[in-house]
Amino acid sequence: MGCRNKLRVGLTYNLKSDVLTLNEDDQAEFDDLDTVNDIKRALESAGCIVYPMEATGSIINTIQSERIDIVFNFAEGLKGRGREAQIPALLNMLSIPFTGSDETTLAVALDKALAKKVIAHENIKTANFQVFFSKNDRLKKGMKYPLIVKPNAEGSSKGIIDTSIANNNQELYSLVERIVVHYNQPALVEEYIDGREFTVGILGNGDNIEILPIMEINFNKENGKGFYSYRVKKHSIDLLSYTCPALLTPDEERMIKKFAKKVYSALQCNDVARIDLRLSKADNKPYFIEINPLPGLADGFSDLTLIIRAAGMKYDDLIIRILNEALKRYGMDTI
Repeated sequence: MGCRNKLRVGLTYNLKSDVLTLNEDDQAEFDDLDTVNDIKRALESAGCIVYPMEATGSIINTIQSERIDIVFNFAEGLKGRGREAQIPALLNMLSIPFTGSDETTLAVALDKALAKKVIAHENIKTANFQVFFSKNDRLKKGMKYPLIVKPNAEGSSKGIIDTSIANNNQELYSLVERIVVHYNQPALVEEYIDGREFTVGILGNGDNIEILPIMEINFNKENGKGFYSYRVKKHSIDLLSYTCPALLTPDEERMIKKFAKKVYSALQCNDVARIDLRLSKADNKPYFIEINPLPGLADGFSDLTLIIRAAGMKYDDLIIRILNEALKRYGMDTI
């Protein structure tokens, strides 16, 4: 396997820094240099020439100074609820192909409330929700406790703490105020779905997508709180276990795969995504939690890298597969 004529691949990313920030989880979505190097090595092993490019304000000069054929994008962006869309929008403006979903999908997916509105419009089950812009907003009639409170436009469990489930008004408004003040954004308030939690990885485009083995997230009842708080995610080795493939009946497996495929299609994802859902105890139906069309790629830690093992794929296989899906989508030669 090798790149004919040495495919020139830009690699866009955002790195964690040592700068102290207001919140412990401010850089939760950014990557370590090890992950950047792992992706670079995987691409180089296929014969590609790789140009790492940190997604800072100067990246436009870097991109324009190189003759890039395609960009492998996993940059999280710097600021705002549309930050994940910044690099794809720039690349589209410059007519440079890139892996993954475009700026519209990434912007909608990161705004959890907007994503849920699209999902609900497609008749896909998701928990009842409300967006709170301040602690002075009032809970809508019909919303039922318990309620989980999280930042509306964050990933990697940012802003979700072990006490993020509210059982009464006092707890609710305290949690909303914390999100609005410390994360400078609205709070998403959802009815808590009691049930089993799963994550589903998808690769491909259009009618040619592959749904990877379904992974169940098992929360340690002694230490975990039964949901993905930042602490639980950070200490996942101690507080979580994973079952992949998940132990499901054939009917449940078919139902979840059909559900995930419908979500992927509804949000018009490209190449790769990971979808989180819960199978409700009340009706044994899947409920959409969120989608990550820019999933983490930290080998042995990020959920997608754990899932691919059950599919018989190695880490390098995953990276090359994502690149090839994009190359096919642009009508370019695969590697």
